[in-house]
Amino acid sequence: MLEALLTESQKNLRDEVRDFVKSVPRQLLLDMDADKVTFPREYLVEAGKRNLLGLRFSKEYGGRGLKWVDEIVALEEIGVLGASLGCLYGLVSIVGEALDFFGTDAQKKKYLHPILKGELYCAEALTEPRGGSDFFGATASARKEGNHYVLNGQKRFVVGAEGADVFLVYVRTGEATAPGKSISAFIVERDMGVDAKYIYGLMGTRGGGAGRIVFKDTKVPAENLILGENRGAEVFNQMMIPERMTSAAAAMGGARNALEIAARYSNKRKAFGTKIRDFQGVSFKVADSITKMDASRALCYATAATVDSLGSTGYSRRLVSQSKKFCTDSAWEIINNAMQIMGGIGYTNVYPIERQLRDARLMQIWTGTNEIMNLIIQHEYYREVLKSVPEVRDPESDAAEAFAEDEKIYE
Repeated sequence: MLEALLTESQKNLRDEVRDFVKSVPRQLLLDMDADKVTFPREYLVEAGKRNLLGLRFSKEYGGRGLKWVDEIVALEEIGVLGASLGCLYGLVSIVGEALDFFGTDAQKKKYLHPILKGELYCAEALTEPRGGSDFFGATASARKEGNHYVLNGQKRFVVGAEGADVFLVYVRTGEATAPGKSISAFIVERDMGVDAKYIYGLMGTRGGGAGRIVFKDTKVPAENLILGENRGAEVFNQMMIPERMTSAAAAMGGARNALEIAARYSNKRKAFGTKIRDFQGVSFKVADSITKMDASRALCYATAATVDSLGSTGYSRRLVSQSKKFCTDSAWEIINNAMQIMGGIGYTNVYPIERQLRDARLMQIWTGTNEIMNLIIQHEYYREVLKSVPEVRDPESDAAEAFAEDEKIYE
């Protein structure tokens, strides 16, 4: 389905990323899942050498100046490597968005350029122990003292807490009574005083050094403030596009990988004297899965094209939220189907399905839970549908008793 939609340059990019994905050592994936590796720097170094990081960003700072649709092509292929390496790849797009969209020229030269080169490693610090989805309830704070800010507080579930050189950090700088106008975003270097207090043991998505970081009278130069004081909500709203699109696209790669493994297995495995693909219980799971796979792709690519065209609007935010929710939910279902098709052997580490299942579960939670996606989806849709009556046929009048106003009671 997708093949017919890609341009020649996008097919070339896909093949280039596939070549990179094939070069990633099998042992790295195994060691990350076994928690023997907590931050795979060499992976980002190699991606940087191949100019595959931050594809959407300006060539001036090391990107390729491509579109969101192109990045989705790359992200699906990267997703084959699993959620951890997909996340670390996506973080460049996420943190890079704040710098590219809102950063000063000096900030881009100092941070964005080396991040895209694979010479500097970035992480994002959003969640706090007392709040996950309640982003604007952040309690980590910063106060200005002369030409720097002093940060105090902590963030949790930071991928790259152990390993990243710079952190995009959101802290409170204004009054708590105005949550949307009291948050600021900073680039904080590890050497400024970022202490990784706890590295989490995770069910899946291992090897990215996810942990809790603490700021204790951490001094950050004023020039590391992104956009302006108390304007972190603007940065956050823009950054939610790459936050969620990278999750959606990478989820497709993981799901595709699991489905292909299960389909090939079902064409070899025999039971009752016939290949199990010939049983409807198996073949219909494949049919359901590939339908969800292609539907995920269609939504994700349409959303990418919309963002390329419209930027950050209520409509594009709705589509981004739908993509994140639908693609990650579909990935979970597809990988579950793959495990069911393979039976007991799919539950073992003879095949990577069990690792892919553990990885997929987190994708429904991070970058905003899928329940939060539902809140955004319905909110933006109501805004659209109630804003004005479009110049189209009014289907409400097509009922036989459409004008029985006495029957249309709303209170």
